[in-house]
Amino acid sequence: MKKLIFVRHGRAEESSSMIPDYERSLTAKGKNISEQMALVLKKKDDFQAVLVTSPAFRAYETAIIFARVLEYDPDRIILKDSLYSHATLKSFAEILEEISDEINTVIFFGHNPSFTEIPDRLSKSGIDFMPKTGIACISFRTGSWKGIVSEKGKVEYFLKPEKSI
Repeated sequence: MKKLIFVRHGRAEESSSMIPDYERSLTAKGKNISEQMALVLKKKDDFQAVLVTSPAFRAYETAIIFARVLEYDPDRIILKDSLYSHATLKSFAEILEEISDEINTVIFFGHNPSFTEIPDRLSKSGIDFMPKTGIACISFRTGSWKGIVSEKGKVEYFLKPEKSI
């Protein structure tokens, strides 16, 4: 079985002309909630995963917090530009082509609207709007990342901060 876990970045600084969107950082509250949600995820599953993130600072910062809690070496986090802009199913498929089939779980960190749209399209039942620091896990009955097919996945869990912590 293969699992894709989607984590939307935590609450970030407001957009302004002083800080480019790409460089916006998490707020103190965003960091705190990210750590709490990482702890919730850690209790959900005992898995070996690969972490892949948008290089936008708020997503990367969220991935680093999760890596620390999940005891994953932050230097092994994979940065993918295709997760920053409006990522598509094709973007995710191209990333998964690079992941060994020996790995059963990939955790993605990124942005809406993609992090609501993609899990929704990949699962039979769909998901709601992905809030900041929300986590959606979709599983697939396949042994290969090439076996990931739209609308064939099962939602294992959909965690929202306001209901999880």
